[in-house]
Amino acid sequence: MRNYRDLQVWTKAHHLTLELYRVSRSFTREELYGVTSQLRRAAVSIGANLAEGCGRRSSAELARFVRIAMGSASELDYHLLLSRDLGLMNVDDFTRAANELTEVRKMLTSFLSSVEETDRPEIQSG
Repeated sequence: MRNYRDLQVWTKAHHLTLELYRVSRSFTREELYGVTSQLRRAAVSIGANLAEGCGRRSSAELARFVRIAMGSASELDYHLLLSRDLGLMNVDDFTRAANELTEVRKMLTSFLSSVEETDRPEIQSG
């Protein structure tokens, strides 16, 4: 079992979530239960799934939750685009969030590779 707070990818995802909550406060009230909610839920899901995966007993279970976090990151990517295209998010906030999300996605990919590597049985030679 790992402490999710020790993971750099969780820290980065958490920071992105806090930033998106701040940015989405200025979205129109009519979008509170639409794009605003979906954007926030997708962002929260990344960190929450990393936390849940770290609480599991096996590397295989952790890997499953990292994959779910990756799916949430892809969903968040779309919600960011939609927010920008609807004029809810200004270009600077979009660019900053999109860049942070790209970094989180790369970190998730690396973390998944690392977790899967530790779950592979060693091949005995000879």
